[in-house]
Amino acid sequence: MTAVPFEVMGSTVSDNARSFLFFGKKKNKKASAGAESKSEPVKSSYDKILTDTATVTKGMFNVIHNGDSYYFEIPRALMGRDMLIVNKLVRVPRELNDAGVNRGINTSNQMVRFELDGKGKRVMVRQSRPRPVVDPNDAIARSVNDNYIDPLIASFPIEAHNSDSTSVVIKVNDFYNGNKPTFGDVFGDINIGTPAVSDLSRIVNIKAFENNVYALSELTTRVVEPGGAVNITVEVGSSLVLLPEKPMTGRYASSRIGYFTEELLKYSDDQQRVGKANFITRWRLEPRPEDMSDYMAGRLVEPVKPIVFYIDRSTPAKWRPYIRTGILDWQKAFEMAGFKNAIQVRDFAEGEEGDEDDINYSVLTYAASAKSNAMGPSITDPRSGEILEADIIWWHNVLDIVHDWIIVQTGAVDPRARQHKLPDELMGDAMRFVACHEVGHSLGLRHNMIASNSIPVDSLRSEKFTSMIGGTAASIMDYARFNYVAQPGDGVKTLTPNLGPYDMLAIEYGYRWYPAGNPDVDQVHLEQLLSNYDHPFYRYSEAQDSRDAVDPRALTEDLGDNNIESSRYGLANLKRVVPEIIKWTTTGEPGQNYDDASNLYGSVLGQWNRYMYHVMANVGGIYIDNTTVGSGSHTYTFVEKDRQREAVRFLVEEAFTYPEWLFDADVTNYTYVVQNTPVGRREQAPSYLLSNYQSYLLWDLLSNDRLVRMLENEAKQGKKAFTAVEMTDMLHKGIFKPTIQGRNPNVRERAIQKNYIDALIIAACERQGVKDGVALRHEEHNDLFATMPGHNVDLCCHRHAAGEQTTGSRTLNFYGSQANRISDAISVKRGELMRVRTLLKSRRNSADTASRYHYDDLLMRINTALGLPLE
Repeated sequence: MTAVPFEVMGSTVSDNARSFLFFGKKKNKKASAGAESKSEPVKSSYDKILTDTATVTKGMFNVIHNGDSYYFEIPRALMGRDMLIVNKLVRVPRELNDAGVNRGINTSNQMVRFELDGKGKRVMVRQSRPRPVVDPNDAIARSVNDNYIDPLIASFPIEAHNSDSTSVVIKVNDFYNGNKPTFGDVFGDINIGTPAVSDLSRIVNIKAFENNVYALSELTTRVVEPGGAVNITVEVGSSLVLLPEKPMTGRYASSRIGYFTEELLKYSDDQQRVGKANFITRWRLEPRPEDMSDYMAGRLVEPVKPIVFYIDRSTPAKWRPYIRTGILDWQKAFEMAGFKNAIQVRDFAEGEEGDEDDINYSVLTYAASAKSNAMGPSITDPRSGEILEADIIWWHNVLDIVHDWIIVQTGAVDPRARQHKLPDELMGDAMRFVACHEVGHSLGLRHNMIASNSIPVDSLRSEKFTSMIGGTAASIMDYARFNYVAQPGDGVKTLTPNLGPYDMLAIEYGYRWYPAGNPDVDQVHLEQLLSNYDHPFYRYSEAQDSRDAVDPRALTEDLGDNNIESSRYGLANLKRVVPEIIKWTTTGEPGQNYDDASNLYGSVLGQWNRYMYHVMANVGGIYIDNTTVGSGSHTYTFVEKDRQREAVRFLVEEAFTYPEWLFDADVTNYTYVVQNTPVGRREQAPSYLLSNYQSYLLWDLLSNDRLVRMLENEAKQGKKAFTAVEMTDMLHKGIFKPTIQGRNPNVRERAIQKNYIDALIIAACERQGVKDGVALRHEEHNDLFATMPGHNVDLCCHRHAAGEQTTGSRTLNFYGSQANRISDAISVKRGELMRVRTLLKSRRNSADTASRYHYDDLLMRINTALGLPLE
């Protein structure tokens, strides 16, 4: 390769070389004489870097590789330009794979700028933090510049620069071989925390593309565990991406449409308080100049740059058509925004795999992992919210979870789902809707968990309605899953989620192009757009904690506008599935054990428990709406009294009265629920699981936070409210029914009575009434709760850029330690304990021996908790 002559910089050459004339210094005569006698040209620093053994890849920066050294040749024209460092895992060891940390996971991002120092001898790297939005013509713009200086994070000595000073060369080894984790601390980012071992870490390759440079590193760290030291080796791909010189026009977020956002401060001379500019994350879709008039006239046009997803070659061939369909389903939504062919799917051609390293490729990465999940993260320009690239991470074992969903939720109505190995078309359709959901995230959309509430429960049993709407919810961004409401004989064929009306509106809001190029002007058009959509189909609400959900309409994996009614239908179908578990899991293979039956039974238990929590959310619930000024709608509305009462009745009947059909089912004669743990195989008896399920249900139902909301309702509505006292009265009469009737409770009834007293005691014990009291909190049991069947199956997790807002759930704050202590919540629980105490004392002497022991035990527990003398 022909080298371009470079001047020599004093920081990297010998003392003799510093005397060369083009530095204007005095010659070293001896050295000059020697050079002239040999008649050899003097090599520049660039020549010494770019020897015959060196290779160069050209792109945004030219990358020079010579021996063990890597150099960036940085054009001066790119000094001061914003760039984004994007770090992703490329290969991982078993230990990380087992934890669900796989290829394609984005570990960290940061925006940087390269700058020359004042003397021109070093290249400085400055972390470039997104500046507040401000009009440069406002006086306060000067103050913004002075009060938001960005920090320097690295510096490089300049090895050489070319003769016309248009570029400089720096050596970058230490920033990619693990010695200096300035550009990305992968082991810290994945919570290992130990540094890279230098002699076990190396650069594999660095190459350049048109607008980015990609470095592949193999890094090793040593982790000390109880059993000894373990080495962890990963391959990390680090992209340095040139951001647009002019950021895309940002688009403001709306509380009525769920997008991920980049949050920036906003200053102006006219404001009376500092504002915020929440820009939604979205791809840059623009009409071609020659199509502008057609677009503005309402005709569909192709965008300048479509959104293209590649399916990696690891994806099994039989699933690719379904995944492709799920991605392309979004095409009709983009047509609402005026674009055709806006989203495309391609396969990598033979020999094209290496292009995956180019940040411009958005790839569905298929991970060989036992993790049952999928996610759709994106890389965004933090200055504007522009999505630069997106990856769908698809863990292979997502097949396991959709397999069980199909059987548990549709087996009662679909004969094809009544077998262990499901037909490809059933599994494929599930893969389709999972892909569609994850692509929604990659387009910038959040979850919309209220979307399923827009459909009447009875309509989910209508073949005509479900065929018309094409799914189970108004949005694919809900966790609507399969139609478990439809009953045998209804004739419903559409059982899976699909794109819905909300998705169409959301894409139009995010991707409709406006010519002004000003987010404030665009917002006027967008508000007008939203004003045309006033129907439950177009509501938006994020997910809530399933154990303490406030709005019962916005839950994960529920269906219909009345989750009490839909849960009753769901239970009816579960009662049809349970007797068939062994039959449907029998493969006919010689020597088959009951592990498959165990897995399916565990999934049924999880579905049952999920229905209980769906119903519980109504108790103390509040409907939370995204209202606007002048709409006349209330933002906060307490759930109707009758519905709350019905929810408690449901729980008493289905959860706190022994569900014999489920926990004494024939399958329990052959298998328990098997859990494989780090310490070995654990076979969990149904009675053990039921006890834990009931414990959590009671703890959460009687939590102080829920009771405080009920008390707030009572304070506002009086007798129109369903009160905490009414709730405990219903629980009392249901759980202590045998005792009230004067008969001896059986083993199961005694267990639920103890569970009830335990839940009351947790927040009603003596120490709760004093300021320094510490009582058992149900959070201490979260490890157990998380391992229960059905509680570790939230498909779709997300990782987004640092600073990006990734949650849209709203938190209502009625409570706190002081507020709870002085509320009636504790009084109600103590009053109920005293009421139970009186009942037990009245029944003790007439009870049989087992029941008397039980009553004495409960009396001792109550007396101890309340600080009363033992009797």
